[in-house]
Amino acid sequence: MNSFPTSERTRIRRKPGRASYDEDKIFDILDAGVVCHVGYVLDGQAYVTPTAYWRHGRRLFWHGSAASRMVQAQARGMPVCVTVTHLDGFVVARTGFTTSLQYRSVMAFGRTALIDDVEVKRSAMHAFIDRLFPGRSGVLRPIRPPELDAISLIAMTIDEASAKFRADAVLDREEDLAFPCWAGVIPLRTIVGQIAADPRLVVDAAIPPNLAAYAEGARLDDVLTSLQRQYQNSGRAG
Repeated sequence: MNSFPTSERTRIRRKPGRASYDEDKIFDILDAGVVCHVGYVLDGQAYVTPTAYWRHGRRLFWHGSAASRMVQAQARGMPVCVTVTHLDGFVVARTGFTTSLQYRSVMAFGRTALIDDVEVKRSAMHAFIDRLFPGRSGVLRPIRPPELDAISLIAMTIDEASAKFRADAVLDREEDLAFPCWAGVIPLRTIVGQIAADPRLVVDAAIPPNLAAYAEGARLDDVLTSLQRQYQNSGRAG
């Protein structure tokens, strides 16, 4: 079992029993998502920016406009904190103090680096597409040089990380169980909806195989986790 090293900034002090530094557990939470929040300090001001991400081993990638102030700063290399959170349920307890959430979260630390080799960047952007839609980069109109120039690709190797999660139901105190108030759990899920084809299609409107994983009613976190495994097994993830 591989684990990330613990430090003063990653050690979970509040409810340490809910913490994990295990690489597989952290990767499971990362792989079930597609949006992260990147925290950084620029000119003395703290910022947190949401962005789409993908994972290769212990490296996280995200991209943005080459003109973005955030991307320009991160291209020079800077320490950042990346977080991913899944909200799984409301825990409706008998007291406000014990009312809580079911969740899975990761906090990861590292330093950014710019990927400026054109072919590496092109390959990475294909990887971003194929991680979500297997094989789709091969059927898209090839990216043009000006489009590639307009994108900056940022990578961050995870130096330290911790996960924290809560799957418990109601944890009311024994003396509160007789209080006449409803208690329970409201599960929350992000579910895939009905796929809608662009009415301007010049090809068959049938859903292509590279979108088959997004079946109506499927849980998005399950779909993303399965696609990440498929992506890793393709040999493109490192």
